[in-house]
This record gives sequence, C-alpha cells and structure tokens, in this order.
Amino acid sequence: MEARIHYLMPMMCSSLAAVGSRLNPYPINIQDGVPLAVDGICKSMVETQGYVCEEHKVTTLDGYILSMQRIPMGRSGKAADKPPVLLQHGLLVDGITWLLNPPHESLGFILADNGYDVWIANTRGTNYSRGHTSLTPNDPAYWEWSWDELVAHDLPASFRFVHDQTGQKMHYVGHSLGTLIAFSAFSQKKLLNMLRSAALLSPIAYLGQMPSPLSRSAADAFLAEDLYWLGLHEFAPRGEAVAKLLEDICKNPNTNCTDLITSFTGPNCCVNSSSTVDFLEHEPQSTATKNMVHLAQMIRQGTIAMFDYGSKEENMNHYGQPTPPNYNMASIPNDLPLFLSYGGKDALSDVNDVQTLLDTLKDHDADKLVVQYREDYAHADFVFGVNANQVVYNPLMAFFKLH
Repeated sequence: MEARIHYLMPMMCSSLAAVGSRLNPYPINIQDGVPLAVDGICKSMVETQGYVCEEHKVTTLDGYILSMQRIPMGRSGKAADKPPVLLQHGLLVDGITWLLNPPHESLGFILADNGYDVWIANTRGTNYSRGHTSLTPNDPAYWEWSWDELVAHDLPASFRFVHDQTGQKMHYVGHSLGTLIAFSAFSQKKLLNMLRSAALLSPIAYLGQMPSPLSRSAADAFLAEDLYWLGLHEFAPRGEAVAKLLEDICKNPNTNCTDLITSFTGPNCCVNSSSTVDFLEHEPQSTATKNMVHLAQMIRQGTIAMFDYGSKEENMNHYGQPTPPNYNMASIPNDLPLFLSYGGKDALSDVNDVQTLLDTLKDHDADKLVVQYREDYAHADFVFGVNANQVVYNPLMAFFKLH
C-alpha cells in the first residue's frame, strides 16, 4: 500500500506500484523549480509523431510564465484552414493530456488533422509553466493561488495570446478543472469577445454530490487545509507529504484504496492500460495546496464561490464582504454555443451535479446548447478513451462546424 500511495495520481491512474519503481519523479531536469530541458512538449510529444509544433511563452498579469504549444497543421503538412482551438487540461496534469494516446485517438492531433489551428495551454505550477517574473516555486508566495487565479489570469492570458497571434476568435475545449474555470469566466462575461464556442468534457461546476470516495474523504476530513496551514504550499502528488495524506485517507474503512482509479474517477470503460504507463512518464504534476483547499470547500458546501479565507474578517479584507462572492452559472450568456459531454460512471463530474448545472442553464438558447450523455464513460474516458474519437470528438467537431 505504501509504495502504491507514493506514486498515486489523485485524478487518473491505477496500479501504480507496478510501474512506480522505474519512474523518474520529474521527466525533465528541474532547477529552482524551473525546467531546464530544451526538449519541451513539442519535441517530446508532438514532433515525434510527425507534426510541426511551435513552443510559446505567455506571461500573465500577475507574473506567471506559462508554456503553450501550437500545432499549426496536420501530419499531411497542409496548413490549418479552420479556426484556432484552445485546449485546457484538468487538475494535476498538463497539456500532454491531449497528446498521450496515438494520433488517431488524441484530440490534439485529431483536430490538427481535421484542419484546426491547435493551441495547448499549460497552467501555472505544471512542469513547463513554473516560471515567474520575480518568484521561483521555492517561494511560498509562488503557490498562493487557487483556481480563482486561473479564471482571473491564466485563462485570459491564454485567450489573448491565441487571439493576438491568429487574429481570429477561437473554439475552446476544457476537461474537468478546465471546464470549471471556463464556466466561471463565462459567468463573469469574460473572454466572450474572443470565443466562437466552448466544448466542456466531464463538466465540473457543482461538486456537492460528488460520489468519489477518496476525494470526498479528503474534503470531509479537512486534510488539504491541514497541509496548507502547516506551510506546505505546493501540492506535489509524488511528494512525501501528499503520500502521507493519502495514507491517512486510506485508513478510513469506507475508502477502498485497492482500486485507486475507480475510487477517484469512477470505472473508466475505455482506457487502454498501456496509456496509464505512458501517462505516468509525464504526470501527475503539482498544483497549489490552496487550490486543493478551494476544491474541497466546493465539495463540502455544494457551492461555486471564490476561495473562503475562513473568517468574516479575512473575507472582508479580500472581498469587501463577509462571505466569498459566488460565480453565478445562470449569468452565462444564453446565446453562447456550448457542447457538454458527461458520463454516467464519472465519480468526479457526477450526473446529479451536472443536472444541477443544466438546471441553471434551462433558459439557454436551445440551438446553442448540445448535451451529450455517455452512460458507460467515467472521468478519464473523455481524454484517454480508445473510442472517444468516434463517440465524443466527432460530434464535438460537428458542433464546431456549426459555429
């Protein structure tokens, strides 16, 4: 159990003990938290498959330096003749998520081969986005953020960069946390002037009914808060502190740690076991402990609100009110083209939470909202499923063509 926990990925992996002993905790050379390797995602993941790829750097208004990759043409060499698409990954992973399966199964490559100008975002704290204009990841201040800052800074910086580089409005695809930050930004009327449509896979807005035993155990036990207040600012899934956290969770008799992927994500129907090994060569990756605390607050409270600092006084200092402001999903413009795809087996994007979201979108223009339900899909199937190209990505591209 202990060896397994030390290489646990709390969102998308299983049977880690079998491969953990031969994994490098970081597949790239890192000094002061900054990658030194010259071969970034383009060289390691895209060009090896025969695609042209560009590496870009994007600086947020609060000083974080993010990596971004562009695949400007398909493997045939024909330049993109369709609009740009921005791909935004989920929690504890980076943009490699969209490239791990073979090209005919990976959304990043599929879009490029279908004529789209593909842009891949990587949020702050991930392996290739650990730069900052004045801080290093060794500074506690570097990790003083939650997904509020991804809404306020990372997502707008990525949108502006793609828009400035291409001169076009873009389509957006988010998975998991990538959907939450998009919903929240759209609810504040942000980014809409640069957006054609948005496809949200495993949509997360409300988390109050999440059935994932391990995630709920961690949230209910306030364990992430313990790490935060003890001064662990970086939530590193491969680190000793997180391993100890997970060990404590697994002591709960109601938590099954013998099948971690099912406990966290639900029973994925269609993920090839070889993809897990490839996944572990690159993931999981760090996030801020404060970000994990914020998600735990959502699970416990069932609300979509900004980070709760734990007291009326602190909230007043940050927000000018005693409680954190809410993100109002009903404020998402009714004419914004949305494609939502969710799964019946997903333990993180639970069907009841998705229904709560859909209820808030009940007045959305009928011709601008497509909702797809896959009874057999769990959380990881939407990005790693061997049949996702047929059952999710083809309908997604058909939706793009309409907008």
